[in-house]
Amino acid sequence: MTDPTALPNFPTPGNQPEQAGLNGDQQDDPAVGVPTFAGPDDESPARDRVVEALRGLGLEATVDEDGDVSYLVPVTEEAPEGAVPQQLFVRAIDGEPAMIRVFGQWQIGDDVPADLTKRLLAANDITLSLNIIKAGIANGNLVVTGEHLIIPESDLSMLLQSTTQMVVQAVQMWHQAATTDGPHAATGPEGA
Repeated sequence: MTDPTALPNFPTPGNQPEQAGLNGDQQDDPAVGVPTFAGPDDESPARDRVVEALRGLGLEATVDEDGDVSYLVPVTEEAPEGAVPQQLFVRAIDGEPAMIRVFGQWQIGDDVPADLTKRLLAANDITLSLNIIKAGIANGNLVVTGEHLIIPESDLSMLLQSTTQMVVQAVQMWHQAATTDGPHAATGPEGA
C-alpha cells in the first residue's frame, strides 16, 4: 500500500535518505543510525518484528508489493450491525531507533458533507484530541496514522494492539465530528 501520508522525512522506496553524516562527510559506517525503508523483497528487522507481533495477536499479516505490512482488523462482537473488517498497514523503517507507522485510509461516504473545510476541521479535532494519532484528508480519503519509535525492548504487541484500536476509534470519532456542527477546536465553542 503506498502510504498517502509519506513525507520527505519518512522514507519510502523512492525516497531514501542520504548515507552521509550531518555535515555531508562519510562516516566509518554511513548506514548506522540512518533510517531506511525496505522494499518487499529486502531484509527489514523492524518489519519482521511487526509481522511476528501481529501474528502473535492472531492477525494475518503479510508484506504487500510496496513493502508495507498489511492486516485486517476483525469485527468485534461490540461492533454495530453491518460493520466490516478494517484494512490497516504498518510501514516499518529500520534505523536507530526504528520507526513504525500504523495507518489506514477510508473512502469518505456520501453521508458525510462534501464541504472540505468541515472534513478538515474534523480531522484537526482528532489530531488535537488524541495522543499519537494524526488524521487528515488526502485525495478525498480520510487517512489516520499512529507512529512510534521502537527499540529492541519495545513491547511491539502492546504498541500495535493499542495503536490499531486508536486508529479505528479515531475513524469513528472523525465521522461523528464531520457529520455534526461541532464545536471544533479551530473555531471554538461558538463555531465562529
